[in-house]
Amino acid sequence: MSKKHPPKSDKQVYKDTLQQLQVELVKLQNHIIKHGDKILIILEGRDAGGKDGTIKRIIQHLSPREIRVVALGKPSDRDLSTWYFQRYTHHLPAAQEMVLFNRSWYNRAGVERVMGFCNDDEYHEFIETVSHYEQLLVRSGIKLLKYYLDISKAEQKERLKQRQKDPLKQWKISPIDKEAQKHWQQYSEARNIMFARTHHLSAPWTVVRSDDKQAARINIIKDLLFRLDYKGKDESLVLPDANIVFNYEESYLHNGMIAP
Repeated sequence: MSKKHPPKSDKQVYKDTLQQLQVELVKLQNHIIKHGDKILIILEGRDAGGKDGTIKRIIQHLSPREIRVVALGKPSDRDLSTWYFQRYTHHLPAAQEMVLFNRSWYNRAGVERVMGFCNDDEYHEFIETVSHYEQLLVRSGIKLLKYYLDISKAEQKERLKQRQKDPLKQWKISPIDKEAQKHWQQYSEARNIMFARTHHLSAPWTVVRSDDKQAARINIIKDLLFRLDYKGKDESLVLPDANIVFNYEESYLHNGMIAP
């Protein structure tokens, strides 16, 4: 008589699924290296949306020679005197590389717009030209995926509070954090305009409901594996949950799929 094994805990299911997906990521990287692909993944979202944790799980077992994480700080005086996209262009992937932008040129559509770090002319110039810039990247052979990690106001408040208490997360604390809840509505309005003006066929926005960190991480990895071609893909494993990860549609701003 066979022994009955106790059901796995949610934590164990998460760990097992993550490990399986990380094996798929290794397959993907091998394919990228063999075929000289250029992959660019943009992760945007509200403060405390879960970008750092997601990136950590994506790159955990990949070769550091062919994967890079770009998280640019405050622009220098020289940066401010150059074409806006110039400092980002420098970090684009070469053949055989996957690059993840932890925030990107979309800073101008979010933080810079809301906090007044750019003027109206700079903002409107960005909104008018960013889709053309991305189309050029795609035409050059870069495979571009754009993810927006969306969380509720209550969840953001709790995560920001936890940052203050956790000594291992002190590096995440910034003056911008303190303004996130205060300017919640302005960030929502800026996000909505960004979606409306920069969601296009060459580089559509994929929205991720990330109140559940583990579900968000798993489904972002599934989604990028689903979208990218590579040999030996486990098709049954990489199908994302459409209630967690989905292409942007305006109706989602009104039906609760995207946080108000």
